[in-house]
Amino acid sequence: MTLLDTMIQLGKNARAASRAMAKASTATRNQALLLIAAAIRRDAAVLTAANQRDLAAAAASGLDAAMLDRLTLSDKSIAGMAEGLEQVAGLPDPIGEISNMKFRPSGIQVGQMRVPLGVIGIIYEARPNVTIDAAGLCIKSGNATILRGGSEAIHCNRALARLVAEGLSGAGLPADAVQVVDTTDRAAVGALITMPEYIDVIVPRGGKGLIERLMRESTVPMIKHLDGICHVYIDDKADLEKAVNIAFNAKCHRYGTCNTMETLLVASAIAPQVLPLLAVRYAGQQVELRTDAHAAAILAGYPHLTDATDADWSTEYLAPILAVKIVSGLDEAIDHINTYSSKHTDAIVTEDYSRALRFLREVDSASVMVNASTRFADGFEYGLGAEIGISNDKLHARGPVGLEGLTSLKYVVFGHGEVRQ
Repeated sequence: MTLLDTMIQLGKNARAASRAMAKASTATRNQALLLIAAAIRRDAAVLTAANQRDLAAAAASGLDAAMLDRLTLSDKSIAGMAEGLEQVAGLPDPIGEISNMKFRPSGIQVGQMRVPLGVIGIIYEARPNVTIDAAGLCIKSGNATILRGGSEAIHCNRALARLVAEGLSGAGLPADAVQVVDTTDRAAVGALITMPEYIDVIVPRGGKGLIERLMRESTVPMIKHLDGICHVYIDDKADLEKAVNIAFNAKCHRYGTCNTMETLLVASAIAPQVLPLLAVRYAGQQVELRTDAHAAAILAGYPHLTDATDADWSTEYLAPILAVKIVSGLDEAIDHINTYSSKHTDAIVTEDYSRALRFLREVDSASVMVNASTRFADGFEYGLGAEIGISNDKLHARGPVGLEGLTSLKYVVFGHGEVRQ
């Protein structure tokens, strides 16, 4: 079989399995999750050995330290995969839920039922835990999935695929409900994203290059975000202590995540008080501040300062670099955010209730926050149990995508013999 033949067969298998998953009971799907979790714990040593093979190959190929860290499975992370599945099993089942029931003048009742999307293709980087996160959420939401993980994790993903198939079969579900693409050939991605007859939606979890490619080539709808250009705006009605803690955490908690602040906006009236306090804390972490002229004047003499350029307002650094701009107030802050934000996550720090509500209404982003760090934009932190990704699109899901994001709604009608007049 050619690679294309193999991918088509995966698609056919997934489509058939999706029908069985859609009608499976909550108890059956939960049983599969618990069986997979038990298998992961039982075969922890097997997974560690497979991961060591991947790490050795990745190190030999010159993979950088950050990627090696993502690729590594520790005893804790293996246990975490099992615990994650158990947590997903404990979440409410969205499938079959009927809402918005209304009687119509004709006598019929019209409502909406939540149903699985069908077949989900997931393309992701070299992080083996994503294999289990994605499989678990798709099983719970009654979907079938085809997983194409990073080539660097091929041995670990194969081992995990066997455990997932074992758990599905043990619960009486088709093993093909979760299939891992068993090749490192990048042409598999091109095939996966151009099979709308078998794949209902693609979820890419990878770097900007991958997502840009998929945006050009995919004929299947996607749930995705391209950039994480997140802002924190410190209003002149902000509490100083809150402002400093939030702006520090939003930047320095982790640099390489999509919900990390990349631009700090500060109202001119409070800038002389708050910026020096922040500059000291940022200097302790060696964060480079790329400032506009007004901020530069306030922070003259502080270390790690450079002049901001226009490109800095639209850059996702994923590094200890922060763009800093002084604005006149709320109107200019909202205008700047709606111009340069990637519509991922943006926050205001203020004690003024009316300004907070204006910010929530007028900032056009998937997550908008008041007096909280942008680092909270995460499925687990939002109480979704887990997430399959984050979307800054407006259709079909927005923000962290959990179980409900992997479902759709269809109209259901209950009649009593009515006929249309």
